[in-house]
Amino acid sequence: MDLKVAIVIVCLCAFNITPIEAGIPKCCITTKNQIPAHVLFKVQRFDVQQSTGACDIPALILHVKGKKKPICAHPKVKRFLMSLLIKRNMRISTLAVPK
Repeated sequence: MDLKVAIVIVCLCAFNITPIEAGIPKCCITTKNQIPAHVLFKVQRFDVQQSTGACDIPALILHVKGKKKPICAHPKVKRFLMSLLIKRNMRISTLAVPK
């Protein structure tokens, strides 16, 4: 009987020590309406935060090269971001073509 109690206590302690950060979503609380073009050119990827899930507001989460923390942008920035990324990719593809 004492062995069962000891095992239960050890299991409860192990659950208490493990981080639960993976279960808590990281949400944008505020968004920026204007992001400089030179920052948008450095965007490596972006995620869309919906207001219907665990987060309260819709946002565009920008992962920028050289920055540790992502930038929370207003969803309207996505249209401008996409046009810049298309221009950036066209510039890279024209530089890569041998003459």
